Amino acid sequence: MDDILRFALLGLGLGALYALTAHGIVLVYRGSGVLNFAHGAIGMAGAYVQWELAVNHGVPYWPAVACGVLGSTLLGVLTHLLVIRPLRRASSLARLVGTLAVFIVLTAVAVKRYGDSVQLVPAKLPSGLVEIAGATVSEDRIWLLGIAVVVTAALHALYKRTLFGLGTTAVAENQGVAASLGWSADLIAAANWGLGSALAGLTGILIVPVIGLSVTGLTTLLLSALAAALVGRFSSFPVTLAGGLVIGVVQSELTRFGSDVTGLAASVPFLVIALMLVVRGRALPLRGTFLERLPALGTGRVRPVPLALAVVTGLLLIGLSSPLWADAITNTLVLSLIILSIIVVTGYAGQVSLAAYALAGTGAFIAGHAAADWGWPFELALLAGVLGTVPIGLLFALPAVRTRGVNLAIITLGLGTTLETMVFQNTDLSTTPGSDGIAVGKQTLFGISISGVDHPQRYAAVVLVMFVAATLVVANVRRSRTGRRLIAVRANERAAAALGIDVRAAKLYAFGLSAAIAALAGVLTGFRSTSVVFADFASFESITALGLAVIGGVGFLVGPLFAATFAAGTVGARFGDLVLPGLSEWMPLIGGIILVLTLVGNQDGIGREAGKQVAAAERRLLPKRAPKHTVAAQDTGAGDEPVAPDVHPAAPSQATHRAPGLPLHVRDLTVRYGGVVAVDSLSFDIEPGRVVGLIGPNGAGKTSAIDAVTGFTRAASGSVRLGDRDVTRLPVHRRAGAGLSRSFQSLELFEDMSVLDNLYAACDRPGPWAYLKDLVRPGSRPLPAHVLVAIREFGLEAALGRPVGDLSYGERRLLAIARAVATSPSVLLLDEPAAGLSDDESQELAQLVRRLAEDWGMGVLLVEHDVDMVMSVCDEVVVLDFGRRICVGTPEEVRGDPAVRAAYLGDLSPEEAV
Repeated sequence: MDDILRFALLGLGLGALYALTAHGIVLVYRGSGVLNFAHGAIGMAGAYVQWELAVNHGVPYWPAVACGVLGSTLLGVLTHLLVIRPLRRASSLARLVGTLAVFIVLTAVAVKRYGDSVQLVPAKLPSGLVEIAGATVSEDRIWLLGIAVVVTAALHALYKRTLFGLGTTAVAENQGVAASLGWSADLIAAANWGLGSALAGLTGILIVPVIGLSVTGLTTLLLSALAAALVGRFSSFPVTLAGGLVIGVVQSELTRFGSDVTGLAASVPFLVIALMLVVRGRALPLRGTFLERLPALGTGRVRPVPLALAVVTGLLLIGLSSPLWADAITNTLVLSLIILSIIVVTGYAGQVSLAAYALAGTGAFIAGHAAADWGWPFELALLAGVLGTVPIGLLFALPAVRTRGVNLAIITLGLGTTLETMVFQNTDLSTTPGSDGIAVGKQTLFGISISGVDHPQRYAAVVLVMFVAATLVVANVRRSRTGRRLIAVRANERAAAALGIDVRAAKLYAFGLSAAIAALAGVLTGFRSTSVVFADFASFESITALGLAVIGGVGFLVGPLFAATFAAGTVGARFGDLVLPGLSEWMPLIGGIILVLTLVGNQDGIGREAGKQVAAAERRLLPKRAPKHTVAAQDTGAGDEPVAPDVHPAAPSQATHRAPGLPLHVRDLTVRYGGVVAVDSLSFDIEPGRVVGLIGPNGAGKTSAIDAVTGFTRAASGSVRLGDRDVTRLPVHRRAGAGLSRSFQSLELFEDMSVLDNLYAACDRPGPWAYLKDLVRPGSRPLPAHVLVAIREFGLEAALGRPVGDLSYGERRLLAIARAVATSPSVLLLDEPAAGLSDDESQELAQLVRRLAEDWGMGVLLVEHDVDMVMSVCDEVVVLDFGRRICVGTPEEVRGDPAVRAAYLGDLSPEEAV
């Protein structure tokens, strides 16, 4: 019992430091809406400044502490001013990578200056022994707990009872309104960055006597701090303190009583992170703007002649290279494979994963044991490593089902770190007797020796061929139906689900394919020597890999080769040493600086510019091709001229394209948000070929009703039947597949796609084997007949090859409806389709809606504030007020209903209401 209490008290001291670090993360988040992944590195810098001044320059301890804290404060303010503020209109991915860039730069500087050895730092806090309830504990742990409590109380008071705290809260809630009240969002953010970074520096200085002073030890403190901040919901300082203390105590107890399980104590922060993110099922609300844009995407187009020339040239260079250059080429290509895996999961699917190196290590682990324990040849071991890692990748994808963005980055980094500590660092699992890793011997491929030790040129050639093959697979996916689905999920998960796309399956596929590519890189890394050594697969290297992916262009297939050259040990480093001896030692720092410059100057990376140059050269050398008069998927990426296909020759008569005639029956539909009833026992029917209007004042529950019918809210009860099928419990994408399609009031188009690809995403219905077939042969087929008719009906023929961002507002409205029509629905639910249109455009839209019902046989639910349009086009009108149906009937009956005039049309007479 004394041991339990003693280790709990020790854990309180460590947990207090976790809480202090977490407080700094919370301050930055509250002030600027950015989750600072460089927080641990900023604290590390402050600790080294204090140590440098005190040890090497003889500065007294407390002045040195003040300088260290001031140094961290300055770093935080500069990070905001030089990196984050220029990215305020960028995507949340760019802002996340901005903090990762600062992390890379600071750690590179620290490693170059101090190395990665651990320095023992004496404690300056009182370190005598005290007895509490019979347990003896070091006095400094009690001091640390006291400091954490005092700081927590001070921060709580500052942000609850001062104008600065109120201003921070106001800016966090609504920057526009706060600015109108005189609060500068930029000044608030800078102040919070400075204060939060000061806490990082103070924590780093206080913790080094406990864990030692090292670059790795302080930067990896980030996970524990993130876990504590998540417990406090990035807002409550007292709850954050409690979370940090609990994590510290649990870790301390597991260190004492769970020592038989390697890495168990270190995995506690990840378990807390997983619990907070998955169980709550709600993402961290990152602050953004309506001007945010995602990084650009390449087309995936393969140019066979340049590719063949590049491969032949690469093989010739490898054959003529020395062993040192062959090793550099191998390093470059293996890192390129890692970056390629990031392109799949982050560039195409929009899921920010920091698990690339953990998955690469998994592939090496599986293949290594297959070769060492079972004697499998290289070919089979490679296949086992790649395929065996896919289920692990799917396991990493499970959190992506419930969260995304920076939240997913946190949990994948935590999961990867847990895998590293519990498996890769477990000598019982990751070594064989007499070796520093898993002994796999020298490799042969189909009987030919390709040993990286004896024949580095041959091994480099094998790696080159495998890199090209993996790149071609990813190019096929980009151009396929599967690729369009991934990009739709990246752009807008709600809209993708509304079109029948299984968002969960798309995410799982992206993670699975990414895991396979990362595993390929891991196997090729491990098997280049006679032993698979897992020091090559440090989880935090995934941060550097994501940064490099952004430098190269996270959406472009040529990006990995450009990006990999900025890493140590690669071809770029070798060339650097030729130009300036010793330059390779500075490559991590150079890469970090280039990443910052890339984010600020060109977020689309080198790949976009390279693609433009290649396309321009190709246009100069090759004769211009005549456009094809067929509707096929057109790539509109960098350097490709958009083509507007001619749909008229192929368009059949619309009379042959009627929707399946299924009626919609809604009974007792109720939607509750907490104590508020948004929709109260609503019932209505929509028959094929009829238009039903749903009108009511603002806040009457119209959009809530559409959300409930189409499955977008879990707060609904009642029944929804489509024909004879009960779809009440079906998820959104299955309701869409059954025949329920909708548009959105905010349009929610796929901005990264052309008009044509938006329509393809809606009408593509890949079979169960499409995910595999698209790896080797991209599925491409003509647009279905009903989509051709829709293109002509909505006047989109000339816009098919254009990016969505180039459309006028009216064209965007028409595309949103045409895309919903492309799913071939039985019932179409339109949410304010005429919003923002002129009178003439509204009249044209009304005629289109009428034709959808009469000529196409669809049932249409029209939610619209334009009462004239509703009354002119609808067969029946349902009127809501405070969620309840107050009237239903023909337009003439509704016009004359007194309840409608009172609730919706005021005191107008029936004649005036017309």
